[in-house]
Amino acid sequence: MLEARDLSIGYGRRTIGTGLNLTVAPGDVLCLLGPNGCGKTTLFRTLLGLLPPLSGEVLLSGNPITAQRRAEVARQISYVPQAHAPPFPFEALEVVLMGRTARLGAFGQPSRADRDRAFLAMEQLGIGHLAEADYSRLSGGQRQLVLIARALAQEAPLMVMDEPTASLDFGNEAHVLARISGLARAAAHGGHGVVLSTHNPDHAFQLGARVLLMKSGQRMACGPCDEVLTTEALSAVYGIDVSVETTSSGRKVCLPAVPSDLTGT
Repeated sequence: MLEARDLSIGYGRRTIGTGLNLTVAPGDVLCLLGPNGCGKTTLFRTLLGLLPPLSGEVLLSGNPITAQRRAEVARQISYVPQAHAPPFPFEALEVVLMGRTARLGAFGQPSRADRDRAFLAMEQLGIGHLAEADYSRLSGGQRQLVLIARALAQEAPLMVMDEPTASLDFGNEAHVLARISGLARAAAHGGHGVVLSTHNPDHAFQLGARVLLMKSGQRMACGPCDEVLTTEALSAVYGIDVSVETTSSGRKVCLPAVPSDLTGT
């Protein structure tokens, strides 16, 4: 579905990352992990065709993404950004309805079926009651859920999500992660492949995801989370001692060590 081959990313003459390879197929969840500034957002922009590769190529359905029309790309990939500042006081449902744009003609207007699909996406995320709310006055977490609903309404087979849980409270974070997992599991019935970035390695364990571990624009490791997210790898990438432990329920969690100069010991 989506493939990057020996990709170099950056802006103009400024190279951010090199030698990046990845594939995402239906049913896959690929989690990008790495410290701030490692190149995750630049990689996303390149995968979406918003930035040209400095070298290498991005293939979407087997064809170079740079050779495809934007509407064609939008029917295959939806995008959830980190944040969104609306230029006008749209209602939340209107923002979600924008996800249907790629499926309309050049001068097409949303139909009743399009509005129903947009509202269903909001209902699936538990925010149907916000349909008529002023999007600009919602909390950061509520706006993030609206953006995820917009991506769902787009009905693209691939979703690219840049820190989709960054503004969410504990309950909504768990809800969104469960929804992401469900999208992938439903791949055999027209579901999604998902690429997401996060600052929390625990999310990869919760999703049972494959992981691309990055540092300074370089691929440090890529593979199943149980194999990639080791104490040694995480400590090297984040520059602190990290312990990967298994809870009594069998779930793996990552625990950073607190520096002794902060504990007073």
